[in-house]
Amino acid sequence: MRYLTDRKRALGLGAAKSGTEHHWILIVTGVALAGLIPAFVLVFGRTLGGSHEEVVATFSRPFPALVALLTLWVGIYHFRKGAQTAIEDYTRGIRRTVLLIAMICVSYTAMAAGLYAVIRIAL
Repeated sequence: MRYLTDRKRALGLGAAKSGTEHHWILIVTGVALAGLIPAFVLVFGRTLGGSHEEVVATFSRPFPALVALLTLWVGIYHFRKGAQTAIEDYTRGIRRTVLLIAMICVSYTAMAAGLYAVIRIAL
């Protein structure tokens, strides 16, 4: 017995209606991070151990600031989607709701703080 109609199979929609989209978001952000993390390590590694003025001068340039911004944004977004999947898969009831709300608040707060810090240095 088939549970999916031909139309749902073509659209990639299962019972939850969003599993394929969620999976693809994780795949795309993972591939993006595969390129961003080495670039971030190179940029950040050059400033490691430098004085405050050297770090500010490095991140005031467009390329290092853009690499840091994209790494923070994509990395924390990838974390949020992965943690959401884990919470949805392994918890139930009110604990699930509380954990999802807390995780979303923490991830968006970390993202906002990181982006604000890099933008503040860059400008």
